[in-house]
Amino acid sequence: MMKKKIITLIVALLFCMTFLLSGCSSQTSQTAPSKITITDTLGRQVEINGVAKKVVAIGPGALRLCCYFNNPDIFAGIEQMEIDSPTGRPYLYANPTLTTLPVIGPGGPNNAPDPEKLLAVKPDVIFTTYAADKAAADNLQSKTGIPVIALSYGKTSTFDPQVNASLMLIGKIIGMDKRAQELVGLMDGFKADLDTRTKDIAQDKKPSAYVGGLGMKGTHGIESTQGNYSLFNAVHAKNVVDETGKTGSLMIDKEQLIKWNPDIIFIDGGGYPSVLEDYKKNTQFYETLSAVKNGQLYLTLPYNFYATNIDTAIADAYYIGKILYPEQFKDVDPAKKADEIYKLLLGKEIYTQMAKDFGGFKQVVLK
Repeated sequence: MMKKKIITLIVALLFCMTFLLSGCSSQTSQTAPSKITITDTLGRQVEINGVAKKVVAIGPGALRLCCYFNNPDIFAGIEQMEIDSPTGRPYLYANPTLTTLPVIGPGGPNNAPDPEKLLAVKPDVIFTTYAADKAAADNLQSKTGIPVIALSYGKTSTFDPQVNASLMLIGKIIGMDKRAQELVGLMDGFKADLDTRTKDIAQDKKPSAYVGGLGMKGTHGIESTQGNYSLFNAVHAKNVVDETGKTGSLMIDKEQLIKWNPDIIFIDGGGYPSVLEDYKKNTQFYETLSAVKNGQLYLTLPYNFYATNIDTAIADAYYIGKILYPEQFKDVDPAKKADEIYKLLLGKEIYTQMAKDFGGFKQVVLK
């Protein structure tokens, strides 16, 4: 009888120990971070330890894309360039406290990342647009021991598929997939709306257009323009520069602009001071242009600050559409539309501040 009791007691003790151990094991498996394998925009497969709680974003435009998630607490640090030059960057207008974060490197398009400063803030993930190839991203990851995820603005930035891909990557890594899908939906929605309004306008019904003063590693005057300009393409504009067959940023001769003599000229707000200065020296040139003589000179908001401020660029596209095709955009108030875009992407209405800094959407008279 005693022997049976002892055996029963031993079995009971073994059962309890097994239960307790399995409970501990279950709890451990629930709290341990699950590994996630991410394929970044360079095609690199990177393993991260579950959802990232703290991140850094380095290189042109990386911080901006992350700011579209309206979760500033995830940032562990900021580049010095973002602190020194916040003007014209709506993501910093919307998140001014970011400039108080620890500095993680110089920033800027021509500077390399600083591994020591990145390590000092202990991020879970490093988002970067610096990496031009896999080797550069792998090198930074090797030096820091921190997962490095390459992001990209693609070839056109505004409405570029690579931007959407980058947003989906960020969302997955920081546990905000739903917001990522919302952002991609917004981008696609704006693109579709602009296209629907303008795609059926006959070519012979469109005024010819030109954009000058575009930023290109600094500010420039009226000669700075773009072929295959993404914002003109968004509204199917007749861009006189496309006659050159060139794509992207380029500088043209003033004589060529006289030959083209576009019906409407848009001036980027960043280059507008240079245009005004040049007007004083070359008044005759400007007064030769029909757009200047006919009051068809318009100011847009500058968007090229440390890569493209996509929010501002989309707002510009609506304003350009309003000027080129008033009937198709009769329901659009450009200033209100800009604030709608800023609020949807950044959580705040920023147009008033941008207009204060750069003049806003308006017809301009050179004098």
